[in-house]
Amino acid sequence: MGDKSPKANERQKKQAVTEKNQQKAAAFTKAHPAQQALPVKKGK
Repeated sequence: MGDKSPKANERQKKQAVTEKNQQKAAAFTKAHPAQQALPVKKGK
């Protein structure tokens, strides 16, 4: 299991992109706290 398949590399890349996007979103939320005045409830 030591060698990485192209799929594994692709998955890792996607995960890195997702993490970056989440960090951007968190930074944006910190910079614009007014937009979180109405919490959105999911489900029920």
